Amino acid sequence: MNKKSHKLNNSRRDFIKKSALASTFFILPRHVLGGVNYVAPSDQLAIAGIGVGGKGRSDILNASVNGRERVVALCDVDPNGLHGVVESREKFPKAKFYEDFREMLDKHPEIDAVTISGPDHSHAPSAVYSMERNKHVYVQKPLTHNVREARLLTEMARDKKIVSQMGNQGASNPSQLSVQKWVNDSEIGNISKVYVWTNRPVWPQGIHMPKPDNSKLPKGLNWDLWLGPAPKTDYIPGMHPFDWRGWWAYGTGALGDMGCHIIDVPFKALGLKYPTDVECSVGSVYTKMWTPEYIPEGCPPSSSVTLHFNPTKKNNSKIEMIWTDGGIRPSHPDLIPPNEDLAGAGGNNGVMMIGEKGIITTDVYGENPKLYKKDTATINGSVSIDNSEEPEFGHHRKWIDACKAGFNSEEHKSLTSSFDYSGPLTETVLMGNIAIKSYLLRKETNNRMDYFARKKLLWDGENMKITNMEEANQFVGRDYRTGWEI
Repeated sequence: MNKKSHKLNNSRRDFIKKSALASTFFILPRHVLGGVNYVAPSDQLAIAGIGVGGKGRSDILNASVNGRERVVALCDVDPNGLHGVVESREKFPKAKFYEDFREMLDKHPEIDAVTISGPDHSHAPSAVYSMERNKHVYVQKPLTHNVREARLLTEMARDKKIVSQMGNQGASNPSQLSVQKWVNDSEIGNISKVYVWTNRPVWPQGIHMPKPDNSKLPKGLNWDLWLGPAPKTDYIPGMHPFDWRGWWAYGTGALGDMGCHIIDVPFKALGLKYPTDVECSVGSVYTKMWTPEYIPEGCPPSSSVTLHFNPTKKNNSKIEMIWTDGGIRPSHPDLIPPNEDLAGAGGNNGVMMIGEKGIITTDVYGENPKLYKKDTATINGSVSIDNSEEPEFGHHRKWIDACKAGFNSEEHKSLTSSFDYSGPLTETVLMGNIAIKSYLLRKETNNRMDYFARKKLLWDGENMKITNMEEANQFVGRDYRTGWEI
């Protein structure tokens, strides 16, 4: 064999070797290359978080599904916030960080889906900007700051084919299936009265707002971006990161904070939609004799709200729903043993549905469902839980899976709080706030203050309008600071 032939044979052998190696490489399964639970980048959602402190920290973490998905960007107005922002940035060090969600979304067209977890007043502007750019959205409860915004997001998600989910994680709690089955099976007959309650507020509320003071502005906090659509003002001490809940410009009070968790249980089980009317009473604070504090800019220390609903396909009677907060709860009915806690531990939060033949109760998030019937032992709800190891009942992961499957997929249809459902739920919750705000409307008549709106307010749900008190309609929406209109 001559040298030339030897070289050719060697070259051929090298080629065959390299080809075999290459072909072997290309037919290896992805899980062999990447290890157990490996997901190729092309199969990952590119997700981002708006508001990544507080509840936002767990929202973006849970949406990443233990690293299965790719977090490409984070946004928060407080870059060094010790309420979870720093922790989120450390958890996702490769994610680009921004203070302004608009800049983030404009610079990252590759983003597929966004979690939105800022203060209540920022939910709708963030969600609208995201959906305008065809991003799927997960928005913390309450979905929005007011009724008009809830309707806007509901319609926008439907029109633009956005996969949406509100962050009331109890909606995905399988314990709720027990309640729904009991109602569907008419275990307690027609239900005419529903009590829902909470021990909130657990933050400052019913007091005068602290005076603005820029000298107390936390280092690094972008206060102007935090204000967003709210009126321009100097920094208000303590408002960030938690106390904003007690002030109407930014929060929605105890009802907004817990209503979407608690009212969700009867709203879903009974197939409710818009209420027909609403009325309320609120607690007063006295710092001097005979003169209650007048704080229309702040939520009250306690309230009672009554809503009425027409019969539904699931319940052939009108329903009266009574909400109470500030630690006020309903009386203990005879059918429930007197030594049992009402609904949950200590009776701090709960649902109680009164029917012709019995009572159904649950704790917050639909936990601990119980059925009480005359001459029958208490029945505890029991279902097979297939996601007990998942955080928050798999509420985030199911949304992520639906985003991947696409709008109107089976995964999307199975979501427990997409905006088609959670929009009307949020509107119902915020109807109570229309009544509470209207309760403090007043005008001077004959040298005395006339609180003229302390009446039952009749509601045209389809058209989002109070029909018997025009002044109350100012609270259906809000005024927006220039540049933040939606």
